[in-house]
Amino acid sequence: MIMIKFRKINLAVLLALICMQTLWSCNNDKGNAPDWTWEDPAPNTPSAGSDSVIVARGWILQTSFGELPDYIRVYKSPSMLQGKSAIAYVAVADMNKQATFSVLGDASGYKTPSEFYQTQQAPIIVNGGYFWEGSSLSMLCRNGQIICPNNQIEYRTNGTVLYYPTRGAFGLMDDGSYKVNWIYTNNNITYAYPAPAPNKSGATPLQMPSATYPSGATLWKAKTAIGAGPVLIKDGKPVNSFVEELFDDESGVQPEINAPRTAIGITQSGKMIFFVCEGRNMTPGIAGLTLADETNILRDLGCVEALNLDGGGSSCLLVNGKETIKPSDGTQRKVVTAVSFK
Repeated sequence: MIMIKFRKINLAVLLALICMQTLWSCNNDKGNAPDWTWEDPAPNTPSAGSDSVIVARGWILQTSFGELPDYIRVYKSPSMLQGKSAIAYVAVADMNKQATFSVLGDASGYKTPSEFYQTQQAPIIVNGGYFWEGSSLSMLCRNGQIICPNNQIEYRTNGTVLYYPTRGAFGLMDDGSYKVNWIYTNNNITYAYPAPAPNKSGATPLQMPSATYPSGATLWKAKTAIGAGPVLIKDGKPVNSFVEELFDDESGVQPEINAPRTAIGITQSGKMIFFVCEGRNMTPGIAGLTLADETNILRDLGCVEALNLDGGGSSCLLVNGKETIKPSDGTQRKVVTAVSFK
């Protein structure tokens, strides 16, 4: 027989607990995406907080990567995600506390994630945007200065048809919020749009984005940002706009193929998530995930804004300089940009 000993509970404490439970049970206004009521553990205590959504989804708090600040946590996925065998990790930082989001790299120049770690010593580093021949093809914004814009043109049909895609960027905005936007830089002015320009590979090319096209353009004002794409979640709603952003199979992103993936997102309550999953059978039976899978997972974990980053052989998440997944190239790929928090 299990004996339970009851103690008197202060009425104010009881009311607070009831209020917390009520808040937990209610849907939020961001597309019903769940979020944390994250209980902070005592210093150096590896408790995840019994009411954490991420733990309820079967993700397991990791402590083998060494000590982390108490506002950063790392979790490993359950063995199945979206009905597929999976090895995935998320690093989660409470941006309401001391956590700092940074973009690493320059417009050109290669480094492995480990080389970024050697110079930055950030506890969490993940690969960033797209690149080609040592030059970034994705937005890189630091201290309010655009170091490199998103790729402004995209060719299709053996290089004979030219498109102007509005592609995604995730950033810390001037008002202190973290947002995903579709953006385009025209004459050194970067605009944000409420929806992507309706491009489609094989269709007639559309006009160059500007202050008047697509509709709803506003000046994009970011302090720190990384570009890539496609946008996965916007305002709590799944988007997965790979068609409009011209991330079809010709781009190499292979959105509907199981592959290693990397993404960045933010929850309604200000928890930033770096997501990475293994693939290409580096571990037998682990093929990876599609962009739709990635979207569903991030939304299930509470993200209300999320952006896909470079994947495949570039996918790599370091915790205190230690690898989480097995890189699908067999070793870390040299990349141009990365993101971190510390």
